[in-house]
Amino acid sequence: MEKIAEAKEALNDVIFGSEEVVDLLFIALLAQGHVLLESVPGTGKTKLAKSFAKVVDGDFGRVQFTPDVLPSDVTGIRFFNPKRQEFELRPGPAVTNVLLADEINRATPKTQSSLLEIMEEQQATIDGETVPAPAPFIVLATQNPVETNHGTFPLPEAQLDRFLFQIDLGYPSRAEEKQLLQTYRKDDPSEQMKPMLTLEEIRTFQDRLKFITVSDPVADYLLDLIRHTREHTDVELGISPRGALALMRSAQARAFIDNRSYVSPNDIKTLAPYVFIHRLTLTMEASIKKTAGQVAEEILQVVSVPVEKGAASK
Repeated sequence: MEKIAEAKEALNDVIFGSEEVVDLLFIALLAQGHVLLESVPGTGKTKLAKSFAKVVDGDFGRVQFTPDVLPSDVTGIRFFNPKRQEFELRPGPAVTNVLLADEINRATPKTQSSLLEIMEEQQATIDGETVPAPAPFIVLATQNPVETNHGTFPLPEAQLDRFLFQIDLGYPSRAEEKQLLQTYRKDDPSEQMKPMLTLEEIRTFQDRLKFITVSDPVADYLLDLIRHTREHTDVELGISPRGALALMRSAQARAFIDNRSYVSPNDIKTLAPYVFIHRLTLTMEASIKKTAGQVAEEILQVVSVPVEKGAASK
């Protein structure tokens, strides 16, 4: 899609060394999923989220999570207006198009759970009243792994399962970091970013995903991967049916962005690690020797990839 390609190019012009991450963000947006960004501090997670909101012309909301943040600080509150002598509903920052949940693992489990409804159903219940989130809606959450043991609360499986992707951001290369220094020497180019897409266009693209074909061999390959996560000796908790649907929808989005009317096995294989890594719970013995990412790669190596037989099979 030409318009999506232009939007990605605009984002890559201000966020260096993150081309793959930018691709995944647009896939998640079209697949109506959410993204968990994990990296050490200072790698541009917040700037990436704000710039992404600008380029897709979406309203931007941000919650800086700390242990004292309450659920009402996230979803909203009903307060008494003394001038009108009546209660009024005030939606929180979560009711937006692009929500940055910054350092989400610093929030208490009660506050983390306030996002469960809006992430799954795109609506928030505030004092018994249901408030829909605008469409499109995406949560970009960040967490810093180096602080796992210092005032943080690990995300529970139910919360993790609502994220389409987990993306581990690394440091930029030397050349990319030099380009960063040169570009940001005078001004911040992200301040000059302009919308490249409209919300209506994004909603239209999301609707078109249902026309992307998933052939039986590709569906069987996806299901074989899911089954192996549940039967792997190192895995205590494998991929849920929600995870299987997430992988299929994200593969359809990748095919759509690539101007294809069908999902290829490579779409599944490329996106599977990002869908699996945060959903796999390893056994206690395995977690000492391996990471979830290593187990996901083992599964991808074991399961045979179907051979594409040309347009007839697509």
